[in-house]
Amino acid sequence: MIDPVLLRENPELVRRSQGARGEPSDTVDAALAADRARRQAIAAYEELRARQNAHGKRVAQAPKAEKAALAAEAKELSVRVKEAQQAVTAAEQAAEEAMARIENVIIEGVPAGGEENFVTLRTHGEVPAFSFEPRDHLELGELLGAIDMERGTKVSGSRFYFLTGIGARLELAIMMLALDRALEAGFTPLTPPTLVRPEVMRGTGFLGQHSDEVYHLEDEDLYLVGTSEVPLAGYHMDEIIDLSKGPKRYAGWSTCYRREAGSYGKDTRGIIRVHQFNKLEMFVYTTLEESEQEHERLLAQQEGMLQDLGLSYRVIDVAAGDLGSSAARKYDIEAWVPTQQAYRELTSTSNCTTYQARRLDIRHRPDGGKTQHVATLNGTLATTRWIVALLETHQREDGSVTVPEVLRPYLGGLEVMEPVS
Repeated sequence: MIDPVLLRENPELVRRSQGARGEPSDTVDAALAADRARRQAIAAYEELRARQNAHGKRVAQAPKAEKAALAAEAKELSVRVKEAQQAVTAAEQAAEEAMARIENVIIEGVPAGGEENFVTLRTHGEVPAFSFEPRDHLELGELLGAIDMERGTKVSGSRFYFLTGIGARLELAIMMLALDRALEAGFTPLTPPTLVRPEVMRGTGFLGQHSDEVYHLEDEDLYLVGTSEVPLAGYHMDEIIDLSKGPKRYAGWSTCYRREAGSYGKDTRGIIRVHQFNKLEMFVYTTLEESEQEHERLLAQQEGMLQDLGLSYRVIDVAAGDLGSSAARKYDIEAWVPTQQAYRELTSTSNCTTYQARRLDIRHRPDGGKTQHVATLNGTLATTRWIVALLETHQREDGSVTVPEVLRPYLGGLEVMEPVS
């Protein structure tokens, strides 16, 4: 949730942020009213508690003849204190719910509007041109013996697949390259759990707008994660962490699951939009003051990977209405997919400022002083979908695919992936 002090001191900033996201500004007014009611309830409770304590001392010191009357007053005060305490609990819950309806305050410069209102920051590489009719990634994958959608559907249903032979090796090669890059950049690798408790899923913001995309195991009340961001955000939940030596940087390698609700009929061919995939996710805990610099650092890591894989791409500054509730700014990198004649998202990185940390109560203590909530950031460094752009970009007329030089050491020196028949 957002900083309540910011809400009180600069409600207009919060209103502008909500407006840029396309959200109603009356959520701000409701949160302000709920916050006032909460503080009033606390003040009333504390006043009654002070009177109760003072009255208790009078009862203890009173003559015997006065004790009965004073004791009756004490009993009445006790009832009122209990009622005031219940009022505080109700007011705090109402304030928390009202605050939760306000999304993270966007960073200055984020474009207003919805999905189509992004701003292109830069492009890299020339769009691939072919002297032949290019094949799409699924046709190439089948020629190479790399992708088997038919058996994936037979075993698990639509939008599932097998990566086979060179396909399985290629995915591992991309992931291992990303892991090595993360290690070089000072990230600590983690293999996180892929089932998490509701408070962790809720704390990261994935039970809001994205709740219909999440798989829920009702009997255990656990959620399958759609990104390692979720367990990595929960890793330091309810902790005060030490940032005196710099940010804490983690790289989580996990399988991810998404229901893809609402996407029926979209990208049904191949492995662009599927229910299960692998991903290496970068996650950073840092100070709020350093968060924007760290965001640029994550973006540079991602661009370095895509450049070395020889992919043409563009970087976009995602519009406020397409950020999701937790992000204050998000950059997407979209690679050119030749057979679609379009840029398609391969990776993204988000600065969530203190929004997630407030929900998960993750703090640091700068210079030994008062604790402050940390900022959290995330960014994908490799995922299964990259195979789509890689196969289509580096294909040759006979259906073979050139292996980018940086991947060859992870594939035993293989330079060209050849059709299996």
